[in-house]
Amino acid sequence: MNRINTLFGIQYPLVQAGMIWCSGWELASAVSNAGGLGLIGAGSMYPDILRQQLQKCREATDKPFGVNIPLLYPEVEKLMELVLEFRVPIVFTSAGNPKTWTPKLKDAGIRVVHVVSSSTFARKAEEAGCDAVVAEGFEAGGHNGREETTTMCLIPLVSRAVGIPVIAAGGIGSGRAMLAAMVLGAEGVQVGSRFVATEESSAHQAFKKQVIQAKEGDTLLTLKELTPVRLLRNPFFDEVMEAYRRGADREELAALLGRGRAKKGMFEGDLESGELEIGQVSAGIRDIIPAAEVVRQMLAEFRSAKASLDESGFSF
Repeated sequence: MNRINTLFGIQYPLVQAGMIWCSGWELASAVSNAGGLGLIGAGSMYPDILRQQLQKCREATDKPFGVNIPLLYPEVEKLMELVLEFRVPIVFTSAGNPKTWTPKLKDAGIRVVHVVSSSTFARKAEEAGCDAVVAEGFEAGGHNGREETTTMCLIPLVSRAVGIPVIAAGGIGSGRAMLAAMVLGAEGVQVGSRFVATEESSAHQAFKKQVIQAKEGDTLLTLKELTPVRLLRNPFFDEVMEAYRRGADREELAALLGRGRAKKGMFEGDLESGELEIGQVSAGIRDIIPAAEVVRQMLAEFRSAKASLDESGFSF
């Protein structure tokens, strides 16, 4: 047991990321039932939808689960009210100032974790009273930090900067990557892209198939003028690149992005004009399997890799 296991009351220090349009109650409950921590991605949900998701997740698991809430979400107050009403034990926050909600959540006995992309933001999260931070590197899918710091560089920087537990994210989709993150100072890992390509993910089947067909170099961090996001290449992505070549300003990029692009691509399966958010690790994902099998495979590979290192000695 480490601090992450104890903090969340889970068997394994493995967190499923709360990804918009991909992380509903089916995925969250499946990961929690498998011994990890499942998160409902509330960033894509109206309050009435989140209420339904919380009810169904409670029915599907008696294990701890959490909710991820981007603090810039327009109806964040209503989402937080639901979290308090349902006594959700764990909340992951992102995209905003952790001081805004952390004290109120903590007063209700809720564990609070904030997603950061730098050691500076990690310190601010600790000062705000967060119980842990997710250090998310440049490799991660979806919305990302502007600093472009890779996970391997970020984990030791954040681990030295704070005293609270650090959860590594970005480019982690295997047990070997999990072991590497822990060697660098993390006490747990958050996995996103690998869980997109699972049977329980709420992503559209067409998007899942696109993910497992991805190759090296098929994703790119873009739209930094708005909110940085890592996208899989498709016709919409090509439109964005063409806009950059024309010297498009922030307003033109915002108009091109419009509304509902992420829902159209990831949830509705429009691979032409939708926004397809996924991490670099997608290049190593080749199958769609149950979430519990992802947990099992990662833990088995983690143990195997650790045993190999212990046996080899690596004496110099």
